[in-house]
Amino acid sequence: MITKGGALPYLSRERIALVTPDTSPRATGIDGEDDDWELGTGAGFYVDATQEPWSAHYKMYSYMQLEIQQLIFESFSIDSSRVSIFGHSMGGHGALVLSLRNPGYYKSVSAFAPICHPSTSNWGQKQFTAYLGLNKDDWAEYDASELVKRYDGPPLPILLDQGDCDQFYSSKQLQPSHFVIATKSSNTAIELEDRMQPGYDHSYWFIQTFMEEHIAFHAKHIRS
Repeated sequence: MITKGGALPYLSRERIALVTPDTSPRATGIDGEDDDWELGTGAGFYVDATQEPWSAHYKMYSYMQLEIQQLIFESFSIDSSRVSIFGHSMGGHGALVLSLRNPGYYKSVSAFAPICHPSTSNWGQKQFTAYLGLNKDDWAEYDASELVKRYDGPPLPILLDQGDCDQFYSSKQLQPSHFVIATKSSNTAIELEDRMQPGYDHSYWFIQTFMEEHIAFHAKHIRS
């Protein structure tokens, strides 16, 4: 997000601090942790794992919501009452889940090509089974399309961008339509703007193109 995403000039203009945490623990010593790019290193999926061997270290939900934020607020002059969140792909999944599970905490949320319904896609079922086990009620706690149905909080502005030439969109790994339908059919205070961007794929070129609009979106709501 900082370099490939092209965020720096817009962050400077809006005077916004952007924190870009890692996507998983590293070098935990778990056997096979580096064998599969979809599981383990680089793919923490923003859950608090309950299954061995992952449960000792893979606590990415708590890391994102509690540990890293406390560290930032203690170390820098950051206003802890004005926090927003965004992400791409798995990170977009994490941003949606964190905001929906913590009503009123985030001023806004945005996502580029997020994994929107992981309980029903290969990107999700595989990771949830490994990290959380087979109980689908546990999966629902980390699934934006399930969480949004029962969101009971103040208005939450969400901006969602998806490219229509994204190979993972075509293979039904992302399923943004599921999130849109769940949001619009639920009686919640979600203020969703979903945009299908013609000709764009899953790459950082896609993110660069719309980064300015996402930063401006968050700046507006952080200052409102």
